[in-house]
Amino acid sequence: MIKTGIIGFGKVGRLRKEIIEKNQNLSLDAICDPNLSKNKMDIGCKFFQNYEDLLKLDIDAVFVCTPNKFTPDIVISALNSNKHVFCEKPLGRNLEDVNKIIEAEKNNKNLKLKFGFNHRYHDNVLEAKSIVDSGRYGKILWMRGVYGKSGGVKFKDLWRSKREIAGGGILLDQGIHMIDLFRMFCGDFQEVKSFISNSYWNLDVENDAFAILKNKKGQLASIHSSSTQWKHTFSLEISLEGGYITLNGILSSTRSYGQGERLVTARRQFEDEAYSVGNPQENVIYFNEDKSWEKEIEDFVDCILNNKKVVIGSSYDAKKAMELVHRIYNADPSWIDKIKIFKKEKKK
Repeated sequence: MIKTGIIGFGKVGRLRKEIIEKNQNLSLDAICDPNLSKNKMDIGCKFFQNYEDLLKLDIDAVFVCTPNKFTPDIVISALNSNKHVFCEKPLGRNLEDVNKIIEAEKNNKNLKLKFGFNHRYHDNVLEAKSIVDSGRYGKILWMRGVYGKSGGVKFKDLWRSKREIAGGGILLDQGIHMIDLFRMFCGDFQEVKSFISNSYWNLDVENDAFAILKNKKGQLASIHSSSTQWKHTFSLEISLEGGYITLNGILSSTRSYGQGERLVTARRQFEDEAYSVGNPQENVIYFNEDKSWEKEIEDFVDCILNNKKVVIGSSYDAKKAMELVHRIYNADPSWIDKIKIFKKEKKK
C-alpha cells in the first residue's frame, strides 16, 4: 500500500482525493491546505495547514495541487523529503521554476515525478493516437486545435488571472494541454508565429493566444487558446495524407464541454471521387465516460510499485510543453512590450 498526502485542497485536490480513495493500492493519510480549517471539515485523515508538517510524516507520495507560484518549492521539498510526487501542470510560472524542479529530480533519482497531463489518457485521444500510429492514413500534414472557456463573472479575481501567482493566462493554464497533445502526435516544433491579446479583460495575463507552429518534418499546427470563447470548447483536427481525424469535446465533472467525447474519422476523397462533393463518408465514435484521471494515477502507481520510468507526464515532456508556451509568448513582440509596461506600473 502506498501511503499518500495531498497538498492543496481546492477543486482539483478534492478530485484527486476521490481518485486516490478508489485506488486499492493507495491510502490517503493526510491533507494540507493553509486556507482551510480541520474543524470545518470531515476529511477522515490527518490535516495540516503547513505542507512542511505533512512532509514530516511517514508517507510514500504526495499529490501537489497548489497554485503555480507555490508548486516549485513544494515539489522540491517533497522530493528532498524522499517522497514520490504527482504534481498538477504546469511545473510553475516560468522556465526558472521548471529548471529548479528538474535539478531536484536529478538529485533524487530513486523517486518518481509525474505531472498531470491527463488529456493524453482520454479515450478519444488514445484512439486517435492508435489510428495515427497504425499508418492507415499516412503521415500527419497539419493539426488545428481550439481550447476555449466562457470566462466568468469573477474571472478577474481568480488566482489564475494574476501573473504574480499564475505566471501566465489561458495559454499556460489550459492551452498547455493542447500544446502537449501537439507534441504527442508530432514531436517538437521549431518555428513559432503568434499573436497574444488581453484586449477584453485587460489583465497582465492573456485572454487569447493564436499561434502557428512548424517542425522540421514540415508539419504545421495552429492553436487558439481563449477565455473569451463564451462557450467551453475543445476541438482537435488532424489532417493526414489519406484522411482526417477530428476530436470534439472533453468530458469534465461539469459536462460543460459536452455530454460526451466524439471521434470522427474519414478517408480522403477528392471532389470528383465523392458522391457528395467535398463531403466524404465519416465514421463517428462516441465516448461517454472519462477515466483519464484514474488512468494517470494508475500509471503513477505502476511506476512506483514496479520501479518503471515515468513516460506520460514526465518532467521532460512537461518542460518541453512549458518551453513551447513561452516561445509562443515571446514570438509576439507587442505582448512582451505590454508585459514590461505592466511590470513597470506595478513597481510604482
